[in-house]
Amino acid sequence: MTAAQTMPDELRAAFEAYERAILTNDLDALGAAFAPGERTLRGDGAGLLVGHDTISAFRGARGGVSARTIERVEYRPLAEGVALIVAVSRFAAGGTGLQTQVWQLIDGRWLITAAHVTPRSAPFDRSIWRTVGDPLYQGAWNGPLSGLTVAVKDLFAIKGYRIGAGNPTYLDSARAETTSAPAVGDLLRGGASLRGIARTDEFAYSIAGDNAHYGTPPNAAVPGALPGGSSSGPASAVALGHADIALATDTAGSVRVPASYQGLWGLRTTHDLVPRQGLLPLAQSFDTVGWLARDGATLQAVADWCLSYDGSDSTDSVFGASAADLPWRFRVPTEALAAAEPATRAAFEELIAASALPIEQVSLGDLDDYLVPFRTVQGAEAWRNNGDWLRAHPGSTGPAVAARFRAAAAVTAADESAARAALEPLRDTLHALVRDAVLLLPTVPGPAPSRSATGAQVDAVRTDTLRLTTPAAVGGLPALSVPLLTVDAAGGPAPVGVSLVSRAGTDIALVRLGRALHARITETESV
Repeated sequence: MTAAQTMPDELRAAFEAYERAILTNDLDALGAAFAPGERTLRGDGAGLLVGHDTISAFRGARGGVSARTIERVEYRPLAEGVALIVAVSRFAAGGTGLQTQVWQLIDGRWLITAAHVTPRSAPFDRSIWRTVGDPLYQGAWNGPLSGLTVAVKDLFAIKGYRIGAGNPTYLDSARAETTSAPAVGDLLRGGASLRGIARTDEFAYSIAGDNAHYGTPPNAAVPGALPGGSSSGPASAVALGHADIALATDTAGSVRVPASYQGLWGLRTTHDLVPRQGLLPLAQSFDTVGWLARDGATLQAVADWCLSYDGSDSTDSVFGASAADLPWRFRVPTEALAAAEPATRAAFEELIAASALPIEQVSLGDLDDYLVPFRTVQGAEAWRNNGDWLRAHPGSTGPAVAARFRAAAAVTAADESAARAALEPLRDTLHALVRDAVLLLPTVPGPAPSRSATGAQVDAVRTDTLRLTTPAAVGGLPALSVPLLTVDAAGGPAPVGVSLVSRAGTDIALVRLGRALHARITETESV
């Protein structure tokens, strides 16, 4: 150490005790080292945490740090009872890190009031990426997507690579693909290059974003929160700037939920609009291809290229729907507002009032009438797709996904038939509502839950979220999540998306409408 000799003895002892607690992951001692209250700060490359309780929750979910020694300490007194410490860490596995702390003498004890951590550099975050390249696959040198990079969800076939489905045992048992999925090829032909293969929740059977085998990708918008899934890796890659586009899937919200949690644009396309060849299925009746991007212009470029089959803007899709602008007419389902958390509902209603949108309140009916039969059909198809493999590889999935597959295995043919019959009139209701208008609703009930949330808490959020996301899936309709709301959450403001749902085949026009709505609201807020 250098300069530590000038440090007050009590401060040196507090610093050394904190370092011992870091290495042993002593959560009680770590909590005691930080000043209580809502003004305490901790930041790193993932963002800023505000408040002692928020910092403690993050630390409890993070786990310990790798073995290291303090190589250098610099101490600077800032004022009476206030000091700055900057320390260099040398990790046993290689690399160095930096920790910067402001300590304050409070009630006779030295406590940390602000800290910033610069970790050792890593080749890539394995919770986000399975494999990366520079690029992994080069796209066409010319095209409307030239210069953009893509994170591909680990469900799509990429020539020469295996599909991993978020599960190491499945990856080991898979064979290398001989061709790439059409959805991958479309992006390459448009000029985009593949940055890499990104993580997914196991078999895409989750919307939280956690993975029992590879870890949980970071939420770039809300440090210490879940990223949303099952397209968690691609979404985090885009939100962190590792890629420009995420190629993903949405069965029950797997594009829209991470888009909402991380402040991204996310499009679930019309069911069967984008070819699903080369895509590992979960539930074919609802599986769709989708994309995420940090801004609407990039998402529009992707939709224009991938969905305009004749290269013009005269038709939106194989459905033959016109790509002309959708009507500036919105319908808000009352049940969707009732399902949102109070802060989200208030923010949504404030947005509607401030922008003076033409709104009509409508009823979808009980949201559980959508969710329950949806889950039954989804479960039946998921088990048909994966049951043989799961029986041959017992114990290979994480506890939460294993429980879902056990429930799926119990669905009978009669259950499935009754559920499909129950969905038919609901589908008709949805199609009637979007025939001449666009549904507008919060994408999810509220901000991303904390990574420290219990399994029961995450399950409750999952059920509440599916009530909002399954209607579009039941209708096979395109749904766009736009980052329009900011809601106060533990640790600071957090994004919540607003979803627009339109009639089948109007995907390009839907993105255009979403961009117009975003521009109008942004302009209103700036006045």
